[in-house]
Amino acid sequence: MGCKPNPEDIAGGQAILEGVMMRHGTKIAAAVRRPDKEIVFQEREYIPLTKRYKPLGWMFIRGTITLFEMMFIGIKCLMFSAEVALSEEEKKPQGWEMYVSFAVSFAIAIFFFVVVPAFFFTKIKIYMDSLILLNILEGGIRLGMFLCFLSATLLMTDMRRVYMYHGAEHKTVFAWEDGQDLTVENVKKYSTRHPRCGTSFILFVMIISIMVFSLLGRPDFLHRVMYKILLMPVIAGISYEVIRFTGKYTRFKLVQILSWPGLALQRITTREPDDDQIEVAIAAMKKVI
Repeated sequence: MGCKPNPEDIAGGQAILEGVMMRHGTKIAAAVRRPDKEIVFQEREYIPLTKRYKPLGWMFIRGTITLFEMMFIGIKCLMFSAEVALSEEEKKPQGWEMYVSFAVSFAIAIFFFVVVPAFFFTKIKIYMDSLILLNILEGGIRLGMFLCFLSATLLMTDMRRVYMYHGAEHKTVFAWEDGQDLTVENVKKYSTRHPRCGTSFILFVMIISIMVFSLLGRPDFLHRVMYKILLMPVIAGISYEVIRFTGKYTRFKLVQILSWPGLALQRITTREPDDDQIEVAIAAMKKVI
C-alpha cells in the first residue's frame, strides 16, 4: 500500500497519441508506446506561472493562466507523441503544422460556440421577453453542437484509442489519490470518470456562461460576440474554481450532484483501457510523483 497524498497535492494529465502526459508539482512526464511496444519518455521540470508570479495565482485569475499553460504544454506533448507513436511510413507533423492546426481549431471553436449561438440569440430575442430563457436557449444550442461534435469523434478509430488512454489516465490518478501501489491490477479497479477532468471543465464553462451572459442584456450581434470573447477569461476563471471545489469535496452530496453532468459527459470522452494502456499511464505517473 502506498501513502495517501495530501488532499491539496494535485496530480493530473491528459491523453496523447498512444500515450499519457502526467503533471505533478513542477514535474511533467509524457509516456508514449512506440510501434515496437517500447515505452518512450519525455520529462521536464516546469514551474507554473501561478507559482512564479504571486498575482497570477490569485483566485479567479489562476484558472485562465493554468488553462493557457496546459494548452501549450499539451501541444508540445502531442508533438512528442506523434514523433514516437507514428511509424516510419506515416507522415509526422512538423512543429509549425501543430501550431497552425491548433490556431485553426481555435478559430473553428469560436465560430461554432460563440458566433453561431450569438447569431441565433439576435434572431430570436425579438420574440421573447425573458432574458434568462433566451440565454438558456442559446446555451442549449451551444451544448447541442458540442455533444454532436464529441459524438462524431467516436467514429474515428484514433480518437477512440485516445479516449482509452484518457480512461487510463483517470484510473491511475484515482489509484494514486487513494494511496494504492501503482500496479495494473490496482489501477483497473477505479473509474474512468474523474471530477477534475477537462471534459467536466468545458461543461462548467457552458453552464456558467449562461449565467454570465445573462448580465449582458440584449446587445446587437457584433457587440454580443465581442463581449463573449472578452468574457472568456472571466468564465474560465470561475469554472476553474468550481471544478477545483468539486474535485476537492467529492464526499459531499451537493458536490456529487454538481459533478454528475460532467461525469456523465465523460461516458463519451473516456473508454475502458487495456492493460498495456494502463501500463503507459502508470509509467508516466511514476516519473512525476
